[in-house]
Amino acid sequence: MKWIYLLSLLITAPLFGQKIIWKEGQKLNWSQFKSETNRKGSNVVAYTHCGWEYTVVKSTNPNVPVKIEIVTIFNEDKSWKDPKRINDYVLNHEQKHFDIAEIYARKLRKEVMEKIKTSGDFDRKFQSIYNKISNEYRNFQILYDKDTQHGINTEKQAEYNLIIARELDYLKNFKSS
Repeated sequence: MKWIYLLSLLITAPLFGQKIIWKEGQKLNWSQFKSETNRKGSNVVAYTHCGWEYTVVKSTNPNVPVKIEIVTIFNEDKSWKDPKRINDYVLNHEQKHFDIAEIYARKLRKEVMEKIKTSGDFDRKFQSIYNKISNEYRNFQILYDKDTQHGINTEKQAEYNLIIARELDYLKNFKSS
């Protein structure tokens, strides 16, 4: 149904148009897939452009506490669908891509909360933490599409639906506030 590309972490949020922030219980709908451009070829039914963004408030003094906010986003203007081939099953597969982005945002929040307390910690540690989580995220998205055959393999899709739900629950203490 599509390949996912990691939306780079951005310091300034309004660069890419209309965004939806991931919220528990809020589901995507087809009207939110607003791009008319199919960049993936004729065999792709939909493309979900999602990832996370962060903002940082820090001091030049390395001992001052740092504030980092990480949000999971879905970019409406870069997400698209083939209106002739969409259905609720495909939408569920795309929703899971968004949910996976939230899982890895929670993992990033967890590591940041555990390892970064000050502006100096941010300067020394954030980029390596980000790179590690970002690579894990990208690899999991690719594996998800490969294993589910972009949602075509219903048995594998059902397995991933459970895995994703369990991970969201396991990391519930790291939801965005």
